[in-house]
Amino acid sequence: MRSQPTPFEGGPMDGRTLPILLGPTGHPAKWFEIPVPAPDGGAPTVLLYERVPAGYSKRLGLQKGWKYTFVPSGTRPKPRWPWTKTPPPA
Repeated sequence: MRSQPTPFEGGPMDGRTLPILLGPTGHPAKWFEIPVPAPDGGAPTVLLYERVPAGYSKRLGLQKGWKYTFVPSGTRPKPRWPWTKTPPPA
């Protein structure tokens, strides 16, 4: 499998670059989770990073690659399917 060096931005991994495996489409995963073990042996803390475009070229506006940005809340948004309805207000 191919991997690509991908930079991290924000959070404890700020400024680091890790080789991330690419999927069948040639893109890294949309979300990257890093479990950090608790010092007392309890449940690990999960650092969550979201894939965003790294930038765009000046002339043609083409995307230059990907980077991961820190999500402080630590939770992924729930998927919104087109066939589901929003619950009515209580």
